[in-house]
Amino acid sequence: MLFAAAGAIAGDLNPVPATVAETTPVTAELPNLADRSLPDSYGNERLLAEFRDGPVLVVAVLGVECPLAKLYAPRLQELAEQYAAQGVRIIGVNANRQDTLAEIGAYARRHGVTFPLLKDNQGWLIDQLGATRTPEVFVLDRRGLVRYRGRIDDQYAVGVLRDAPEQHYLRDAIDALLSGNDPPIASTESVGCLIGARKVPDPTRGVTYTNQVARVLERHCVECHREGEIAPFALRGYDEVAGWADTIAEVVRDQRMPPWHADPAHGEFLNTRLMTDAEKQVLYDWAAAGAPEGAVADLPAERKFVTGWRLPRDPDKVIPMRGEPFVVAPQGVIEYQYFAVDPGFEEDRWIQAADVVPGDRSVVHHVIVFITPPADRPQRGMGMLTAFVPGQSSMVLPEGHARLVPAGSKFIFQMHYTPSGMEKSDLTQLGLVFADPESVTQEVLSLVSANPKFEIPPGAADYRVETSQDWFPPGAKLIGLAPHMHYRGKSFRMTGVWPDGRTDVLLDVPRYDFNWQTNYRLAEPLELPAGFRIESQASFDNSAANLANPDPTAAVRWGDQSFEEMAVGFFEIAVPRGSLEQLRARRSEASQEDRETARRLADNLFEQHDADKDGVLKRNELPLAFAIFAFKRFDFDNSRDLTPDEVFEAALANETRRF
Repeated sequence: MLFAAAGAIAGDLNPVPATVAETTPVTAELPNLADRSLPDSYGNERLLAEFRDGPVLVVAVLGVECPLAKLYAPRLQELAEQYAAQGVRIIGVNANRQDTLAEIGAYARRHGVTFPLLKDNQGWLIDQLGATRTPEVFVLDRRGLVRYRGRIDDQYAVGVLRDAPEQHYLRDAIDALLSGNDPPIASTESVGCLIGARKVPDPTRGVTYTNQVARVLERHCVECHREGEIAPFALRGYDEVAGWADTIAEVVRDQRMPPWHADPAHGEFLNTRLMTDAEKQVLYDWAAAGAPEGAVADLPAERKFVTGWRLPRDPDKVIPMRGEPFVVAPQGVIEYQYFAVDPGFEEDRWIQAADVVPGDRSVVHHVIVFITPPADRPQRGMGMLTAFVPGQSSMVLPEGHARLVPAGSKFIFQMHYTPSGMEKSDLTQLGLVFADPESVTQEVLSLVSANPKFEIPPGAADYRVETSQDWFPPGAKLIGLAPHMHYRGKSFRMTGVWPDGRTDVLLDVPRYDFNWQTNYRLAEPLELPAGFRIESQASFDNSAANLANPDPTAAVRWGDQSFEEMAVGFFEIAVPRGSLEQLRARRSEASQEDRETARRLADNLFEQHDADKDGVLKRNELPLAFAIFAFKRFDFDNSRDLTPDEVFEAALANETRRF
């Protein structure tokens, strides 16, 4: 018999560790499948018996558009090649109603898959196995007993991307069976995309794709979920969408989609991405009704999207991130990439609008473009120019508002890439629209509030770090807010404190997600009087319960890399043009407070980063962002290392002319 029992595990196997969720075994035996067949990606019928000629058979349940199935395709291929000589066979089985044979074949070609990929159109094999998600693997021994079912390893999960797996569930199960032993773990809980249950659509339930669901998707989803965008699959067309009905309901119910993390009880924002309760219910009811189609005549018109620059006019200047594309690896964690570009500005430029267009939207997760002025010009705030996140790419400022780029400045592209299971090349571009200098009345800049002095203990589930921005330039108005943490980030709240002691929660992000770097743009600018401050509280989860945690046994400190942490609040403000220069003139002489602050900053920098304790800071001892953005501004004598006096003088200059 090909399969004896789906998930029926011998009773004397080792118990599942507490960190692994055990699934409920399916104990019913499968019928004799020797004469059963499934079509492969070429349309050829393949008898299942032909794969039962070795000691181990791995059945991998896959979907061609599921993000995790894309990431794990190369891993499965590696295992197939590694164990082929020992008689181990791997086959893929697809039961998604929306995946065609042509799409399955394209999946194989894109990811270099050579093991057989079969299509289970009726879902009988998937049902017998009890598979619920893609990817999910079933490991059968020579007798046809399922000895392991669940995850391939623990490198990838929903919203989780580790450098490398720590647990190799599938490999360990294969090795154990080849050695004549029981797999060390019998079952793990699969993560990934739901396999839509095969239901008979019930059009009498009053909700159909054409009359309601398509309208909700056009309004909230297709901006990213369409061909060529970063979302893993398109949500247009009944045949495509119906197969995702249960998954759509799940991610909306879990508040993973649409990607908006601010609590609607606090603040009003121009770029809000929230479904109404009624819209959510439409999706839930449709999935429960079996995803009925409805009358084609009821379909709404499709939204039109700009495929090029999203600017008021053609850009005055286009700047690529570098001279050649960056190659994005198909797997693993890709640390932030930084590219410095000289736009060749020989005079000051005022930027009224800017847009970032990724070269390959399928792998560009987000982009931040910074301005770094020449050493003889002061940094204006933190120097942010614009940013791109999926669905939000352009900065178009109101009339009279602009950002200043001093002559001789360079642009720094901070690139965050996410692997797609295929090697890709990206050459992102920045488009700029210049403002007439005579028309600019308000200068826009970004400030930052950070607290680098913390150490998150191993296993801490709710570690708090507080930051404060207690001074703003005179006449400033707040127009945007953004929190920033890394993988251990749990929540972030920003509270405005007025001079009279009154408080208002400006932004509350109760479930922070590092995968979405959102700038929350206020619906109405907030005037900031003298004495106003913003108190921020960041919470971190360094426990094993945080699935994105790179290492719950490590103490975590401040750092640029995603396995380190940050507690940062960004504030976008507008100030009357010329007010910063007037402020600097009044602050031209360093006060004793300025000198003490500068000395403290210098001492802290050496304490944290002078690894060899030789009294100088080398570029490679410093965090990557500091090395890129600040090193040359501190290295007064161009000696390629920093002395305590240089750091003090640079910090003092920053205190006296920081705006």
